[in-house]
Amino acid sequence: MPSAPLASVLFVCVHNAGRSQMAAGFLAHLAGDRIEVRSAGSLPADQVNPAAVEAMKEVGIDIADQQPKVLTTEAVQASDYVITMGCGDACPIFPGKKYLDWALEDPAGKGVASVRPIRDQIKTRIENLIAEIDAEAGR
Repeated sequence: MPSAPLASVLFVCVHNAGRSQMAAGFLAHLAGDRIEVRSAGSLPADQVNPAAVEAMKEVGIDIADQQPKVLTTEAVQASDYVITMGCGDACPIFPGKKYLDWALEDPAGKGVASVRPIRDQIKTRIENLIAEIDAEAGR
């Protein structure tokens, strides 16, 4: 019998095309269905950044089928963690949510070689986030 996810995480950046998509890809890959994953942007792009797709493919994670989504109040309300990556004041604040702001370079307009270090920073932060969620859940 499947158990409910330990937590729900929403990743937010302006275009929902690079950082937030890579973060969502890593969290889904590393945590499986133990943690519910969402991503959105305040001004979503038309497609996921091809350099982000390629950088993630290099580490065995395929985010090519993802589409940028618009940030909604409902997505924030339904999440336990809201992790912003440069969305400024566009993210609504609700009591009882854990808000984290990850200062990460924007991969927009950069090639794969420049996106790799951003990808690697995101992976490290995701691993730490999973450990924090597991610790809070008593695992």
